[in-house]
Amino acid sequence: MSDTTSEALSVDALAADCKAAARELSTLSTETKNRTLRRMADALEADEEAILAANGKDVSAAREEGLDDALIDRLVLNPDRIGTMADALRDVASFADPVGEMGGTTKRPSGIEVGKMRIPLGVIGMIYEARPNVTADAAGLCFKAGNAVLLRGGSNAFHSNQAVAAALHTALEAEGVPPAAVTLIPTTDRAAVQEMLTLNQHLDLIIPRGGEGLIRFVDETSQIPVIKHYKGVCHLYVDEDADLEVAEDLLLDGKVSRPSVCNALETLLVHADVADDFLPRARALLDDAGVELRGDDRTRQLLPGVGAATEDDYAAEYLDLTLAARVVESDDEALDHIAEYGSNHTEVIVTDRLPTARRFVRSVDASVVLVNASSRFSDGGELGLGAEIGISTTKLHAYGPMGLEALTTEKFVVYGEGETRHPVEK
Repeated sequence: MSDTTSEALSVDALAADCKAAARELSTLSTETKNRTLRRMADALEADEEAILAANGKDVSAAREEGLDDALIDRLVLNPDRIGTMADALRDVASFADPVGEMGGTTKRPSGIEVGKMRIPLGVIGMIYEARPNVTADAAGLCFKAGNAVLLRGGSNAFHSNQAVAAALHTALEAEGVPPAAVTLIPTTDRAAVQEMLTLNQHLDLIIPRGGEGLIRFVDETSQIPVIKHYKGVCHLYVDEDADLEVAEDLLLDGKVSRPSVCNALETLLVHADVADDFLPRARALLDDAGVELRGDDRTRQLLPGVGAATEDDYAAEYLDLTLAARVVESDDEALDHIAEYGSNHTEVIVTDRLPTARRFVRSVDASVVLVNASSRFSDGGELGLGAEIGISTTKLHAYGPMGLEALTTEKFVVYGEGETRHPVEK
């Protein structure tokens, strides 16, 4: 469906259909959900040629438009990435179904037994840029958690998202599930986003994924609760008791393996006691990888020719091969720097001293804190959640990568044998 023919469609009507589908999804058996998810995965792989052709249109248009390399990297699909999307759906199928889980019940003095049951949220609204894999990931996670999803992808991935959604609908229809359970708004008109954010009678939660500008717009405009993270300013702190070979590995993996993602490193903090040794080693590795280093005065004294880091550099999410560095005199100074410039996303310490590690873990306000491990593990799949629907750097109702359980809530369930709160006179 083209964006021109779809503009007449009402987002309100699409959301209403999505809500109707959510009622049916909430009672689907785990067996049906898992079978449908596996069929979705098969459909993506079966439609690989059509998906790649659609993606080719989007990538060509993005290059003609002059979009930056980081955005294009997120947009590009290839057979391996489609295979990864399919495998993520199969992973979601293999995970325990949270819907219907009951915690232990408590017997109250009145005689009633009180427990909680995990239930779907309802309808999730996804607003996202560039990444066509989000179409499949969000659909799979929402579906397994019993939610319908209303998707509004970015205009740069319009054809790719349409092709992915078409494959998913094939699987839903084959299993007798309402296709409206996964609804992609078929227009690039920005007014659709604004309308979507007013539909609190149909939507229960909004999850935006994209640049800071998009997320701030959604947060400031929405009449529906929003799960968000603005950016990922992630730090690697090399403590005085660090294994410097480990620090080298974590620096390279965190900065170079995929600099365009939100769990990539943006700032290197080095304790003064190891700076003379570590920074020259780090510079050699970063130079070989094509990384531009910017540093404070102490860093520049140790590494002649390095550019000066500004306040803006320390607050920046580069999403590119650029890294800010700073030498700190103490753990306290490192913690103060992270508190000032961090984004509550992901923070890493390299240290062999357990008390230092424990203090860092307790003191740093971030949704993921790692000790002697790469920032790139800050990912739903790597943390055992399966495909993630997003990352929250606010604490209500989720903090960090969000998997299945974060797409559910709980309701009280009470069992009794005729108890009343007050005596009943007959």
